[in-house]
Amino acid sequence: MLKEFRDFINKGNVIDLAVAVIIGAAFSAIVTSLVADIITPLLLNPAMRAAHVNDLAQLSSNGIKYGSFLAAVLNFLVVSFVIFLLVRSINHMTKPLVAPPEPPPPPADVLLLTEIRDLLRNGYPSAQSRPPLERDTP
Repeated sequence: MLKEFRDFINKGNVIDLAVAVIIGAAFSAIVTSLVADIITPLLLNPAMRAAHVNDLAQLSSNGIKYGSFLAAVLNFLVVSFVIFLLVRSINHMTKPLVAPPEPPPPPADVLLLTEIRDLLRNGYPSAQSRPPLERDTP
């Protein structure tokens, strides 16, 4: 059973997945801190005060706390946008500066076979229209 478990761990890339989850959790803490400590005080608090929505999470009606839901949706949108900006910036920084080299031209035999294939595909010259060769006659 231990061997089977070891094979499962190695086969399913479980270790890679575990590393990704741990790094994702650490990155989540960074993004949460960025949103809560920098983005929200700079951008959202003035916008919330201007819209007179200071206590969004406290809104409720007949025991239904829709304000908490709206606050969670707003937080999700802000976090998603911040992650989008971070990924976009990282992709822009890691973009290759030099275009990849062109592949070498195919060898002469491949070019000849390609030309023959194209001629046969277009039906020229067709086998029925050619004159019989000496070896074709009995």
